[in-house]
Amino acid sequence: MLENPDSISKRVLEKGLDAGTAYEILSIDIADVDVGKNIGAELETDRAEADKKIAQAKAEERRAMAFAAEQEMKARVQEMRAKVVEAEAEVPLAMAEAFRKGQLGIMDYYRMKNIMADTTMREQIGTDEREPKQGPEGR
Repeated sequence: MLENPDSISKRVLEKGLDAGTAYEILSIDIADVDVGKNIGAELETDRAEADKKIAQAKAEERRAMAFAAEQEMKARVQEMRAKVVEAEAEVPLAMAEAFRKGQLGIMDYYRMKNIMADTTMREQIGTDEREPKQGPEGR
């Protein structure tokens, strides 16, 4: 109908829709055609927009949860490091106590120091030269 608006006037004249009236229809001129809104398409667009916003909100929620989990893991790593430092601080105290009780001799002490030095040397050989070297005292 929009391609050929003359079909409307031909159809009206053929049917004789002016019969029984005081007027005679000579022709129908269509000067302008206004196409109304497509409500269905507009509703679909609104629904798609709402779905998009819901998906974005869910994605933001997942991102926030992942960030929170990452922060929790970092806090746990710090807790574990603190426990390691605490345990390392107890070693010299335990050694001193073993010396006092006679459970650790001087030769045992020197063997342990030799093993620690050997371990430090192996760690330094195994690491990149640009990395800072850390022995048991540097931790």
